[in-house]
Amino acid sequence: MGLIVQKFGGSSVADADKIRNVARIITETYRKGHNVVAVLSAQGDTTDDLIEKARELNPRASKREMDMLLSAGEQISISLLAMAIESIGCPVISLLGWQAGFKTNSTYSSARIKRVDPERIKAALDKRKIVVVAGFQGLNKYEDITTLGRGGSDTSAVAIAASMHANLCQIYTDVEGVYTADPRKVPGARKLQEITYDEMLELATLGAQVLNNRSVELAKSYGVQLEVLSSFSGNPGTIVKEVVKNVEKTYIAGVAQDKKIARIALAAMPDVPGVAYKVFSLLAKEKINVDMILQSYGHDECKDIVFTVADKDVPRCEEVLNANRETLKFDHIDINTDVAKLSVVGAGMQGNPGVAAKMFEALYAAHINIHMISTSEIKLSVLIDKEDSERAMRAVHAQFFQ
Repeated sequence: MGLIVQKFGGSSVADADKIRNVARIITETYRKGHNVVAVLSAQGDTTDDLIEKARELNPRASKREMDMLLSAGEQISISLLAMAIESIGCPVISLLGWQAGFKTNSTYSSARIKRVDPERIKAALDKRKIVVVAGFQGLNKYEDITTLGRGGSDTSAVAIAASMHANLCQIYTDVEGVYTADPRKVPGARKLQEITYDEMLELATLGAQVLNNRSVELAKSYGVQLEVLSSFSGNPGTIVKEVVKNVEKTYIAGVAQDKKIARIALAAMPDVPGVAYKVFSLLAKEKINVDMILQSYGHDECKDIVFTVADKDVPRCEEVLNANRETLKFDHIDINTDVAKLSVVGAGMQGNPGVAAKMFEALYAAHINIHMISTSEIKLSVLIDKEDSERAMRAVHAQFFQ
């Protein structure tokens, strides 16, 4: 039989009963003859609780020390799961990220995996042991513990699957797969049987919280087949792969929203070459990701540049821009955090004209104003008021799926 990597999120291991359920899923897979590597997140709200403890002592704690603290969450969950598997009578070993061979760069709190050396995992599997690995973490060249950022356990699981040529990487969550929209917010959302890497990557990047976008990038690069499924229902999930059937019939794969963004406008900038370069190169140096960009038509030798960033980056973004105000020569900064991004995604959009018109028609009928528009080959996004985001998602979903 083959190698299966199974990743379980925090909600799947939140308490003793749920850990026992995860142990049952893993051991059932193991007893079918498969080699199994399980990758775990921290239990429930453990990571948030640890962050709060740090803030009580030092709101500006260094990222290195935060990584030392936050990595403890996964250590707790893997040891508890290993104990539960032991109680069932199956051989098991738990490994921290560095023990499992994760080597990363030194960008604390959002490290990138440089390589995985899975020799210790292989040695344990050769002894027919179940291997339980702490996701979300690795070791840098200074032998410091690093973390991979939010959703990093997904990336850990895919990295192991890629490095060991696993037959399948299963991502267990609290939903039954990938839906056309968040089923908790859109009652008519449908579960997809299959979705392409590109569609899943767009949805993950745009705010769909089923999979971490870096994990999808990695899966696409190494051809790792993913399955997103529930650890509670036992039903088949959604397969994520390169090519899917019926892409022509269902040219829209899903609707996603992101409320954790902000719109920043630089007003009355000089209408001369190089202005946009100066703005966005400054932000790039600070590792601030910019999403939607709009440059207004020049007037009176001036123009406005408007763009969106993650809301967590607003303080640093504002600080950097104001520090370079004389160089950039803008009049003032306008910041709006009461916005949301709504997107439709589908690989079949390229050959189906009228997607934008249908989306805009739905928003018009719901009396929702559009502030910015962004498009790509398989994505159409609009910026709207945050208070309208739930209503807008339901309206757009109904337009394409009902």
